[in-house]
Amino acid sequence: MAKALLGYVGGPDPRLLAEMRRLQQRVQDLESELVRMQAQNDALTVASHEESLLGIDVTHAEPVLA
Repeated sequence: MAKALLGYVGGPDPRLLAEMRRLQQRVQDLESELVRMQAQNDALTVASHEESLLGIDVTHAEPVLA
């Protein structure tokens, strides 16, 4: 009964370890994506600010006809 409550003796479950590694990798991937998107957003913010300094009003700009 104690073995059933505590789990079998023999070390950690390889499936659990594989899932934990997969989730850790996913977290790292998402953190990297977040950093990349923040950098892209910062660059777009700077570009938008520079356009406003040039006197270009993006909010009232005419659409481009193709």
